[in-house]
Amino acid sequence: MKRQITSTVALLAAGLCVTQQSAFSQSDQGEQPNIVFILTDDMGWNEPAINGGKEELTPNIDRLADQGVQLTQFYTNAACAPTRAAFMTGRYAFRTGMDWRSEDFGKPSFLEAMELELPINDRGMPTRRIYALDSDERTVAEALSKAGYFTSIVGKWHLGEWFDRHLPMAQGFDHQYGHYAWGVDYYDKMIPHNAPIRFAMYDWHRNQKPLRQEGYATDLIADEAERVISEQSEEQPFFLYVPFNAVHGPIKRVPRYNDQYTPREAALKILDDGIGRILDALEENGFSDDTLVFFTNDNGGVTADLNAPYRGKKNTNYEGGVRVPAIAKWPGHIEPDTKNNEMMFISDLYATFISVAGGDLEQGKPLDSHDMSGMLMDGTDSPRNEIIFEVKESVRTPAIRKGDYKLVGDELYNIAEDPYEKNNIASDRPRVVKELKSRLEEAGEKRYYPEEDPTLMDPPLPFVYGQKENQNPPDWLIKAVKKKRLEQAENWTEEETPWPQAPSK
Repeated sequence: MKRQITSTVALLAAGLCVTQQSAFSQSDQGEQPNIVFILTDDMGWNEPAINGGKEELTPNIDRLADQGVQLTQFYTNAACAPTRAAFMTGRYAFRTGMDWRSEDFGKPSFLEAMELELPINDRGMPTRRIYALDSDERTVAEALSKAGYFTSIVGKWHLGEWFDRHLPMAQGFDHQYGHYAWGVDYYDKMIPHNAPIRFAMYDWHRNQKPLRQEGYATDLIADEAERVISEQSEEQPFFLYVPFNAVHGPIKRVPRYNDQYTPREAALKILDDGIGRILDALEENGFSDDTLVFFTNDNGGVTADLNAPYRGKKNTNYEGGVRVPAIAKWPGHIEPDTKNNEMMFISDLYATFISVAGGDLEQGKPLDSHDMSGMLMDGTDSPRNEIIFEVKESVRTPAIRKGDYKLVGDELYNIAEDPYEKNNIASDRPRVVKELKSRLEEAGEKRYYPEEDPTLMDPPLPFVYGQKENQNPPDWLIKAVKKKRLEQAENWTEEETPWPQAPSK
């Protein structure tokens, strides 16, 4: 059933980009598709079979590629929260303050990189500042809700974990399921460690209330996504955002495939099972033909070997840290079993989704997002010629790609000729280096800075994320968290912290 678009697509020319006229709105007026966005976590470039991985591990990602277009130059940020913020707002993470993650404000090496000290509350207790995506930012969920969509997030949020105004249901989502912060234990649903002190807490919720649930997180996310799809009707379009926490660590044990594969391979196969279940649910409930499905990953894999032949890993701005697998599928609109080598950035999904939904791109804050519907559906050239990955005063090395050239710190590469970044040509192209550094300097003037006098997390040791949820947590939750904390070390040396250190530039 085709749904009628009631709002019009507006163009915005502001800030660092100009969005292009939606090819969809021109040629397919009147149709309002469902949108399903599947985002995986820390998967390496070469782990899915479409990029050379083991075929038996990712048959459903393969199936999606057979049904859609693979985007071979799709880019994200080099870490998870910046990527999520860029998608959610259509703006570069450095402009929203989300090039830093909330948990970074409790880690000594990250604080040192920011020239900050660990806060102490008025009772002399170490804690950390509240840091999140500003509620003044307009989100893709808010825009799609305004366009008439039911909006749901099922999985990992990682854009704020404490105040209600920073949680999904205040940021445009009608339904929420999963966890708020960077990661959970796949079985007990707790953050297994956090800075700055003994800080295990519970982090599993439905509609922003603590949820007690047995099972493996990847399977449970797929369960909920299936349920949400089954409850939709043809009368209202839906936006389903499924940010799996797989294959992010800690991967200690998995419920199946252990006899055949390593724990990471088994976790990847279970993730692929979940993706297959979502695709099947769309088909079984009659939504497949009327749904745009987009699949990608949030950043490069955690080790360089997972991203070969590209150089680098998560938290670096080499290709292995920022070029990720991506597939778009929409029967009748996107040609199946094809590849597209045009350049696209994660923030472009904001304008693209809103445009195909017939939504409104007019807003107060400037966008860094291009509508890519023409590129995806009609094979037109990408309107994007530049990606700014990081600017000054970020924990990661400032980096920019413009056309074929990419600057990472003081290193320059021609990505068209040298996609694996083996030959630093900075000394041969001093003018290009100067131009790109000037561009980064200009963009860096628009970066967001944390408040001088921050709001601190209080209490420093909550039992559950979510300020309101922590005010009266259920007994089962308190007992589980206390038990978990007894298993944790109370202090760590800098070399032994259970979280990674800030990346060196």
